[in-house]
Amino acid sequence: MRHPIRLGFFTRLLDDVPPGERYRLAAEQIRHAEAYGFDTAWVAQHHFDGEEGGLPAPLVFLAHVAARTERIRLGTGIITLPLEQPLRVAEDTAVLDLLTGGRLEVGVGGGGTPSAFAPFGHDPADRAALYAEHLWVLRRAWAGEDLGGGSRLYPPAPRLLDAVWEATFSVAGGARAGRAGHGLMLSRTQPRPAERPQATLADLQLPIVEAYHESLPPGAAPRIMASRTAFVADSRAEALRYAEIGLGRRTLPFELPGSDLDSRITAYDVHLGTPQDVIESLCADPTLQWATDLVFQVHSVDPPHPLVLRSIELLATEVAPAFGRRPITESSKK
Repeated sequence: MRHPIRLGFFTRLLDDVPPGERYRLAAEQIRHAEAYGFDTAWVAQHHFDGEEGGLPAPLVFLAHVAARTERIRLGTGIITLPLEQPLRVAEDTAVLDLLTGGRLEVGVGGGGTPSAFAPFGHDPADRAALYAEHLWVLRRAWAGEDLGGGSRLYPPAPRLLDAVWEATFSVAGGARAGRAGHGLMLSRTQPRPAERPQATLADLQLPIVEAYHESLPPGAAPRIMASRTAFVADSRAEALRYAEIGLGRRTLPFELPGSDLDSRITAYDVHLGTPQDVIESLCADPTLQWATDLVFQVHSVDPPHPLVLRSIELLATEVAPAFGRRPITESSKK
């Protein structure tokens, strides 16, 4: 790594249990990550489809987690901004940031599920325009500008202007985030172009990183989050056993040819096995040299909850030190 990194935990809240239990387990996973020294925890937002993601209301959930944690920063990865009323997002994030003691990070994006737009009265074809307009309104509110008739956001939230992250699959999106001085969120995987089905994740993401850096205002510090799927287990056989179950549950439209487990691990950009296996796999990803934040999730493997907790422990104690993190031990846990 070229610089110190922050270590993050990410969840789509997909434990194979009813919704209320999903929320309880995810909160426990975040508390566990905090105990093992993780710097950040992030939750995804998904509407209507519990198989894709289990949380439609990330700010409500993070308020619950904030009351049960002390230090770990809490982020949205992402709020689907085209489907939100931006002034309500401004108000909710302003209140939540105060309740967390200034620990909130706000990741936003255009959303990836076209079918979710119709129930909100929007056409997915308008996604880009809605996103740009709603982000503009959100930033104006946080900046304390007149929102009409002399009304301004209460409570004030100027700090959140420096807590914005934008998720993107595109070079243009990377440049947009850079121009705004926002953080850049890189996905754990992303679609391969039809003309380049064998492209690696780095092939797709390094040009985004380059565009981001080139577009940053002078003096602005880069913030680049690399989200990665990593399932760390005490043996490679155990990791592979659960990967075969988890990766066999779904088929992505950008999956590479072949149906054996190795090809699916490649298609889903999964890092798994023992700590040394995962270290070697991650070291082969050149995108990570640019990351300021390295954020791990177990999706799409989605092992049982006890193994998620064990993976968090092994990431903190054995994997993260290979990337410049100070080792966490039982005696040093907070």
